[in-house]
Amino acid sequence: MLSVNNLSVNYGSTRVVDKLNLELGQDEILMLVGPTGCGKTTILQALAGLIPISEGAMSLGEWESTANKHVPPEKRNVGMVFQDFALFPHLTVQQNVCFRLKDTKLADHWLQLLGLDNFRDAKPARLSGGQKQRVALARTLAHEPSFVLLDEPLSNLDAALKDSLRWEIRDALKKAGVPAIWVTHDQEEALSVGDRVGILNKGVLEQLDTPEACYSSPASRFVARFMGEASFLSATFDSSAANTDKTVVTDIGNVPGTPLQGASGNVDLLVRPDDLSLDATLSETNCTVEWVRYEGESRLYAVVLDCGDELKVRVSHENAIKPGTRAFVQLITTHPLAVFPRG
Repeated sequence: MLSVNNLSVNYGSTRVVDKLNLELGQDEILMLVGPTGCGKTTILQALAGLIPISEGAMSLGEWESTANKHVPPEKRNVGMVFQDFALFPHLTVQQNVCFRLKDTKLADHWLQLLGLDNFRDAKPARLSGGQKQRVALARTLAHEPSFVLLDEPLSNLDAALKDSLRWEIRDALKKAGVPAIWVTHDQEEALSVGDRVGILNKGVLEQLDTPEACYSSPASRFVARFMGEASFLSATFDSSAANTDKTVVTDIGNVPGTPLQGASGNVDLLVRPDDLSLDATLSETNCTVEWVRYEGESRLYAVVLDCGDELKVRVSHENAIKPGTRAFVQLITTHPLAVFPRG
């Protein structure tokens, strides 16, 4: 099990990663997300032994690396998959995968499993982006790493290919039974692929939990906003033990709530676009449509309530409403929503 304890990394006088703590299960896939410059890639480089750490320790099996005792990359048995594939252009697919391997049986296994059998003799220049990434993954897994680090492996691919290849990579990692830390800037990718998700903000791990918990019960407003479209609706909430139904009262309906950070009294309710409905055909109205974005299968609206709060609402693409239209919005969710202290 990979264990990271109070790991910190400084670039000069600037702290880039601050007291990172995590443990990686035997075949767990951990997704690391966060805005540009939050320390995601720095963490991977530190775990791989490519840069020194300033404080803390990391260990796996027989090795432990600290600020005073650096373990070089070749001693860590770590596999890395990069966004730019990092293939040798003068070698064939098979030669890339078998590079420095004495026994090529495992390489053959991953070439077949990842659909590369017919490309064994091809050079990287003849391959598509998805095929190149499969070659990079096959090469990594053929060397039987103790853990795998993936640095935005899908960022150079088109949207349609990303959707299918993310599952191919996940399935391959699970079949190999190897733990992995996967860095991405794509929240949807993180939520759908990871066993757990870690959200970084300015070098600090703000939350590390299941995808469902990070999305539905975010540890902070930053996490709430980063993990998807988030609006905060003025509400009242009684968090006392006597309030057994935990109902949150708002101007557009009442819903069950989960109090976070001791929220009670006047609160802000975290509302996602799918928690709401929007109708412009009713005589009763309580909002004005500000803008609309067509998304193909759906439309995303921004509406301003009569009380002044702004919400984002996602509805079917068939529900077309022009900006400036008066409409009726209401909460339709039945699952508990996160409740934050007002402010």
